[in-house]
Amino acid sequence: MVGPVAWLRGRVGERGTAVALLVTLLALAVVPLVALPAVRCKIFGSGCHEPGADPGARADPVAARKALTPLEAATWGSYVALGDSYSSGVGSETTVSDHNPLDRCHRTSKAYYHEVSKAFEFAKGSGFWACSGATTADVLKGKGGEPPQISRIGPETSLVTLSIGGNDVGFSKVLAGCVVKLPWSKNCTRQGDDIAARMAELRTSLPGLLDRITAKAPRARVIVMGYPKAFSEVSGVDGDNITVSDQRWLNQRAHDLGTLIRQSAAEADAQIAARNGRGSVEFVDAYSAFAGHEVGSRDPYMNGLALNLSALEAEPRSYHPTAAGHRALAGLFTEQIKKGPGRPLF
Repeated sequence: MVGPVAWLRGRVGERGTAVALLVTLLALAVVPLVALPAVRCKIFGSGCHEPGADPGARADPVAARKALTPLEAATWGSYVALGDSYSSGVGSETTVSDHNPLDRCHRTSKAYYHEVSKAFEFAKGSGFWACSGATTADVLKGKGGEPPQISRIGPETSLVTLSIGGNDVGFSKVLAGCVVKLPWSKNCTRQGDDIAARMAELRTSLPGLLDRITAKAPRARVIVMGYPKAFSEVSGVDGDNITVSDQRWLNQRAHDLGTLIRQSAAEADAQIAARNGRGSVEFVDAYSAFAGHEVGSRDPYMNGLALNLSALEAEPRSYHPTAAGHRALAGLFTEQIKKGPGRPLF
């Protein structure tokens, strides 16, 4: 009986026999390996994953996301305006409905919200929920029967504008102390310790509020506004009894508040960027928004002191932006919406 090797030698000769044996051995070595899934994946490099595993589970989540322009990131969903009287529009009343006594939040037709909402096409509409007198706590918990402002935002919110903090530090009371100089009241500039204490509290409550907003609307651009300089720092400001030195001191307090808000916004945005989040927190510096148009100027964008003589108290519109002032603020917001936070948005 002739063996296979002898048979091959007889058919193809010595050299052919060697080649045939080599091919046979290679085939025998490769077939078992290819039959093993893990080895097959390494050899052919595609279409393989461990049993029960998602092939895309280990993909880079950042690389998988689409970078958006600032405008796209702001308009894919809804726009919601939150905040205090500087956002609700107190001081810019021009129509009968603006003086509606049933509107406890004093939302007016000339508030900056209206120009911002018309400047861009928001895919899922817009909402106006800022409320006069609101503090950081009121945004979270509601006030005077109004539901919490934060309940108005959600996962489909793409833009939030916000002014907050003035009521937390008690600016209205501070102004009253500067206007009404009674023998037993504090001197205007001697209210510094009280303001400093309330600023310290705001330094904690504002970051907490921003965290809650970004958690509720994780894909939104949140744009927080500082407060404008109110006084022209000239004597004889509408007979409101505020000296030039008092005006300078009050303007500086508004600047300090803006610095606090800026820092809080920057920290909140850094946290989002560090965790590769999709939204942002941005700051709009409104301190010089009314430059040349402060209280005491020829064409003020800020109301001066308005007294309700029957009640012997200042009217709410005192030291609040006029309709022209709100147009200026709207310009700042629209510019920031187009500009973006200066980092990639997804």
